[in-house]
Amino acid sequence: MISNKQLNQLRDVLLTEQENLLNQLKDNNDFGLTSQSLHDSTGELSSYDNHPGDMASEIYEREKDIALYEHTREELEEIKTALNAMEATTYGKCKTCGKDISFERLEAVPTTLYCKEHSPSQETSHQRPIEELSPRHPFGQYDLDTSGATEYDAEDSWQDVERYGTSESPSDFEGDISSYNDTYIEHDENVGYVEDYENFVGTDLYGKEIVVYPSKQHEEYEQSLDEEGIMTTFGDLPSHEKEHYTD
Repeated sequence: MISNKQLNQLRDVLLTEQENLLNQLKDNNDFGLTSQSLHDSTGELSSYDNHPGDMASEIYEREKDIALYEHTREELEEIKTALNAMEATTYGKCKTCGKDISFERLEAVPTTLYCKEHSPSQETSHQRPIEELSPRHPFGQYDLDTSGATEYDAEDSWQDVERYGTSESPSDFEGDISSYNDTYIEHDENVGYVEDYENFVGTDLYGKEIVVYPSKQHEEYEQSLDEEGIMTTFGDLPSHEKEHYTD
């Protein structure tokens, strides 16, 4: 239970806040809502000759004033209710359970009439404006695509643009970078083929008549196989074909 000294301290806080809010409404003429129309507040006799964009700005400001005015009036009503509770000697007791409200809570929220456990607002709202559900990125996903999609997607679009340079400097990258061509996302990704050997091996419709086109990439491919001690990057050869190659 709070003491008389603490009660007087809280009453002074409420009265001071009440006076400040009333002076605020007086100084700004109730946010210009009680004696001014929209045209009066903008100094216009008519909206006919105004651009819709200009009127939208004025309407937004008007809506903001209405919200601030309602919020201020709600604060004054809460202060009045708390002061009435002090006069009725019910201030400091929860309206739901009747238990004493701690002085620390009253000091933080002097207008409260509930303890922490029975506060009307227990949940944090996660609702967002309905407008946020409408805008979508034209490509849907625009982050790094790790799903292995083969179609041309947003990630591929960004890679094509990124090749022309970004605002990042060489100091922004990790590791040894010898060329700007190695700085964009998945710079070593194959374009137009999946496996490395497809870039220098030619076959017919049925996979016969294999033709190898010597190239620098072909040499690097064979070298990587030799270093790993394997025959292909996609698995070992069948046993009936293995002897022919190993012999």
